[in-house]
Amino acid sequence: MTGCAILLRAQDGHEVGAYEAVPASKPRGGIVLLQEIFGVTAHIRRVCEGFAGKGYHTVAPALFDRIDKGRELGYSKEDAATGRDLRSRIPWDQTHADVVAAVRHLSGPGKIASIGYCWGGTIAWRSAAEVESIAAAVCYYPTQILPFISETPGCPVLMHFGETDQIAPLDHAGQLRAAHGANVEIQVYPASHGFNCDEIPNFHPASADLAFRRTLDFLGAHVG
Repeated sequence: MTGCAILLRAQDGHEVGAYEAVPASKPRGGIVLLQEIFGVTAHIRRVCEGFAGKGYHTVAPALFDRIDKGRELGYSKEDAATGRDLRSRIPWDQTHADVVAAVRHLSGPGKIASIGYCWGGTIAWRSAAEVESIAAAVCYYPTQILPFISETPGCPVLMHFGETDQIAPLDHAGQLRAAHGANVEIQVYPASHGFNCDEIPNFHPASADLAFRRTLDFLGAHVG
């Protein structure tokens, strides 16, 4: 498995940076991995490499590049505020175009999943509804999802929520269940927001490991 920085070109002509991790052998499928509000950080790059190590060709587009090229934040409260500000200034059609650019880069043998964390969790959800090539979606503690709960995904979806998360609360999970029933699988963990990120105090190894195993099972069933 190897990982490196690459450039993608969106259909609107924008050139977006990305991190790509390629399996050592023929890929089982592809993953568009969607960042938290902190950018394509060292943590996100390790997540890419983790999926590549399991056989998936993984690309994480740098979604902040639209307004702040190469921006990579830390995990402080101040950085979180900066990330939220950057997120708010990027229109959905531009983010959508960057997701599609990553999908096009991955196009080839095998199916493609979108997997996202925090802000990226909501992008993965919306991509499942709007990007025809997405065969499965996994959303970790998706933030800002309430306005998009009524969107109908065109593929199976797995969601991971923390039971004490105040940013992506269980109320949102309940509304998703009410709107979509068994069409969306929702798993809940004894953890808080960001429990998969090993660079913050909320990291919960047991929940992260279980969510990863469930994600791999889900990918195996729906991607390859």
